[in-house]
Amino acid sequence: MDLLRSLPIGLYLEQPITWLHHLDARVKLLWLMSFLIAPVLANPIWRIGLVLLLILITISALIPLRVWRKQMGFLLTLSLLVCLITAIAPDGLPVEHQPRLPSQELTFDRQPITLPPTPIRNPWYNPFGWGQETPESEERIDSELPQPTDYRYVIFEQGRFTVTRRSLDLGIRIGTLFFTLIYSTNLYLLTTAPEEIAAGIEDLMSPLKRFNIPTTEIALTLTLSLRFIPLVLEEVQNLIRSVRTRAINWKKLGLRGTTKVWFSVVERLLENLLLRAQQIAGGMQVRGFTTPNTHRVQWHPLKLRNVDWVAIAILFGFWGIRFIWGWQA
Repeated sequence: MDLLRSLPIGLYLEQPITWLHHLDARVKLLWLMSFLIAPVLANPIWRIGLVLLLILITISALIPLRVWRKQMGFLLTLSLLVCLITAIAPDGLPVEHQPRLPSQELTFDRQPITLPPTPIRNPWYNPFGWGQETPESEERIDSELPQPTDYRYVIFEQGRFTVTRRSLDLGIRIGTLFFTLIYSTNLYLLTTAPEEIAAGIEDLMSPLKRFNIPTTEIALTLTLSLRFIPLVLEEVQNLIRSVRTRAINWKKLGLRGTTKVWFSVVERLLENLLLRAQQIAGGMQVRGFTTPNTHRVQWHPLKLRNVDWVAIAILFGFWGIRFIWGWQA
């Protein structure tokens, strides 16, 4: 069991280097925010187009199949399942009213089994029923006269499964939104190093320095937290392996004994993580790192190149199409 490699989401791809790796982190962050905001108040065609665009970007970047097969396959399967369940679920519009009391409150023993149909009273504003037609004539008209259009609210109906236009639209919204939010973020993390992410966020937050907001400290904290995630996974992996190698008989321990063992494992995990954090802090102090403002380490120089300007131009076109044709009807 290797948690550092078995988790398919959120890992950085070092090799091979694709054209997505060459893009500036700030440009990719703008594209990520566009993918997160564009589905809001968008029609189903636009949402499906975002999913196809993400798949096209992944294929055009020549990312190895072994990398995105598990990620995209899992998310596509889950999104289709969510869409299917939402589509066959009741949409909530055809609500039937049922009276609290029965129509015939008093029943007698001599009352016939088959009651005559209850007469329908005319409304108060038309007591004589002028202009109204009998149910027989209405049924005859409905069966004889064709519908003026081919519009049908119920798209599919088979037994207990009914798919309406509203339920299908809601299923497409939820499924595509689920895939877009997760996979766009995963694709950004897959092609952007943690140091580039921190440097790009710091550069985009630079105007906030006028309001005395510590943007450099925030970027440093983000960098350390991103670098600390693999250490947490490594500690969890080592503790799980240590428990497995001891061949503990969980049935003999019972619920109370099992709880004590896992509490001790969690306690040991916290101790190891605090020790790692103390070691990192000690290493930074030994190297003279007292404040990020005086000891700046620029891992990746941020400079817009021709590829970045092309990506920005495409982004403007993307939002132009969104504002013209992407609105929800």
